[in-house]
Amino acid sequence: MEKKSEQAAMKTWLIVLIALLDDVAALALVFLVLWLLNVKIPVLVMIVIGLVIGSSSFIVHRAVVPSLRQRKLTGSEGMIGMVGEVVESPTSDLIIKVSGEYWQAECPDGDVDTGEEVDIVGVNRLKLEVKRRAS
Repeated sequence: MEKKSEQAAMKTWLIVLIALLDDVAALALVFLVLWLLNVKIPVLVMIVIGLVIGSSSFIVHRAVVPSLRQRKLTGSEGMIGMVGEVVESPTSDLIIKVSGEYWQAECPDGDVDTGEEVDIVGVNRLKLEVKRRAS
């Protein structure tokens, strides 16, 4: 589990690094165009402008990193971890109610009685995979 979070952290920092490199390339292009147009800018001013733009860009990207790590709240990924109530349990296929909606589900753990609460552990197309809720 720890290795997975390290990989996620590396992935988000790689995204930030690529975005910063994009900003550096744009800034270098602006300085190149100014140089080609014979606009005289002292080197110290270029360094200060580069540091200001780079640091502000880093701060903005640093603020975005937490949003990249957030759990998805919509779609099928957002249903994982939610709790549902079994409405019907005729066979291995269940009908459960989650957030006011009725869904087909299957529980590999075995029979689940009507009225029991279950945890959603996965989504396979339009069928939920559930397990008994630990009491």
